[in-house]
Amino acid sequence: MSIRVLVVDDQEMFRLGLASILAAQPDIVVAGEAADGREAVARVRSLQPDVVLMDVRMPELNGIEATKAILADEVSGHRPRIVMLTTFDVDDYIFAALRAGASGFLLKDASPAELVAAVHAVHAGDSLLSPGVTRSLIAEYVTAAPLRRAPDPRLNALTDREREVLVHVAQGLSNAEIAGRLFISEQTTKSHVSRIFTKLELRDRAQAVVYAYESGLVTAGEGRRGGS
Repeated sequence: MSIRVLVVDDQEMFRLGLASILAAQPDIVVAGEAADGREAVARVRSLQPDVVLMDVRMPELNGIEATKAILADEVSGHRPRIVMLTTFDVDDYIFAALRAGASGFLLKDASPAELVAAVHAVHAGDSLLSPGVTRSLIAEYVTAAPLRRAPDPRLNALTDREREVLVHVAQGLSNAEIAGRLFISEQTTKSHVSRIFTKLELRDRAQAVVYAYESGLVTAGEGRRGGS
């Protein structure tokens, strides 16, 4: 089944360029385009894409607010994966995008191959950090974040092993890396991650990272140990 993508950007030439690259892929369909955040919300309702490529800075409604509106939309109930398109490696908007529920970030100067890989990655449920947005960004986000929430009772539903896996997810490790650390198979790791998402009502790894920090399960220092 093809991955349906909505491309959202206020610059027509850039928007058309993204659409052209994606349309050339055999397993990707460009479901539509939008020129601003308000139009994006409406188009998600009508087209129900699997993945949305969302520019951050746009007129009418910026990408952060549009992301919040899309993921909280009670009318359609549709929850696509959203990849934020950004010009800068570390942008203050990225912190807000994490809170809004974005599944990943991609620099606007990314190669066509990176663009296609991004769509496949978030569609599969993985979080996406472009080469220029390193794992340390997550630690910076947590350091800059306001007061943590009270401990979430849902954490009590996790087994000790699932907590351990969640910590490694928050450190930015892939399923293969987690499997190597814990001396378990990659398939077992995937099963643990899937159960974590279900128990904590999370959509993807990006949400899991934010949850692990905000719930107090992982601290900024622990997160830095997991990446470069």
